[in-house]
Amino acid sequence: MTLTDADLTRYARHIVLREIGGAGQTKLRDSHVVVIGAGGIGSPAIQYLAAAGVGTLTLVDDDRVDLSNLQRQTIFGTSDIGAAKVDAAAKAVAGLNPTVQVRALDQRVAGAQAADIIAIADAVLDGSDNFATRLAVADAALTRRVPLVSAAVAEFEGQLGVFRGWESDKPCYRCFVGTDPERAEATCAEQGVLGALTGVMGSLAALEAIRACYPFGEDSAGKLLLVDALALRFRTLSLPKDTGCPACGIRRP
Repeated sequence: MTLTDADLTRYARHIVLREIGGAGQTKLRDSHVVVIGAGGIGSPAIQYLAAAGVGTLTLVDDDRVDLSNLQRQTIFGTSDIGAAKVDAAAKAVAGLNPTVQVRALDQRVAGAQAADIIAIADAVLDGSDNFATRLAVADAALTRRVPLVSAAVAEFEGQLGVFRGWESDKPCYRCFVGTDPERAEATCAEQGVLGALTGVMGSLAALEAIRACYPFGEDSAGKLLLVDALALRFRTLSLPKDTGCPACGIRRP
């Protein structure tokens, strides 16, 4: 299916980019991204993925919109308080770009179900707020060989990584964080978080999900972006593959 006249107008600023063009925009229209968490990271990511014309979005979150969310989760408005986040986000996507198909899953990801949720995705963007969910999603992405874009924020710091651990020279998420799902974690309510920083990290996560669907520029897998908003400093580190990693260190068939 070719791009319509409306598509050519809506996505004109993408299409004139030599690295994307009509072929890239068509690939985005045919792509499917799963977004885990519709909170601080997911909120801007969902908006930019929809605006970019990613054809199918699966949104996964079991939370409800709270007044305290609105400081950073800009996909929601005051009238959404009390609504399921995935339903409110789906409504916002329909208003922004009605050509995008949205699958809203009002549930928490756990265990084996993660693999089923992302089975046919072209990329999974994880902005969840707990380590157990991140590990479940990461393991599923590795098993299904789906590129994983993982982003996190706390206070004035953010981090972003892209993981394709099934490749011989690329780390998986467990190469980076280890394996302990019960380690202590502080919440946004306890630590605080700069709202605008979640917008930065969510937008960058959307960029990497788009790059996973239609590659352009340098490959970002195996790198970790660290953002320090207090110093306005961005650093990129190389992440080596852990040859002893129990998830990806053993050669897979």
